[in-house]
Amino acid sequence: MKILVVDDEKDVQVLFEQRFRKEMRTGEMEFVFAFSGEEALGYLNGHDHEAVLILSDINMPGMSGLELLRRIKEKHHEPPPVVMMITAYGDGENYHTAMRLGADAFLTKPLDFILLKEKLKAIH
Repeated sequence: MKILVVDDEKDVQVLFEQRFRKEMRTGEMEFVFAFSGEEALGYLNGHDHEAVLILSDINMPGMSGLELLRRIKEKHHEPPPVVMMITAYGDGENYHTAMRLGADAFLTKPLDFILLKEKLKAIH
């Protein structure tokens, strides 16, 4: 399963590579990283239908994760990728906006990697 992680904090890549080392080694999961909403859209446009799951931060400079979510749901229909939104702010407004725009899940930072692995395996 290919997973696109979108977050403006570059240390997220190292964190995911450490926490999912086994899954990456066995080929169960493959991660691609984008460090902005614009970079994520560029990847999705060039690799249509490759990423089956997108994990996106909400608060990023430039295009927000919510804007990215809106664009993904408008353009990428078949098959629709699963989109999980991640935020350091568990506020109701972001949650309701994300769900209205079609988010499949809403996670808060710091990420609970045990819970995240369970969610990812349920999709896989």
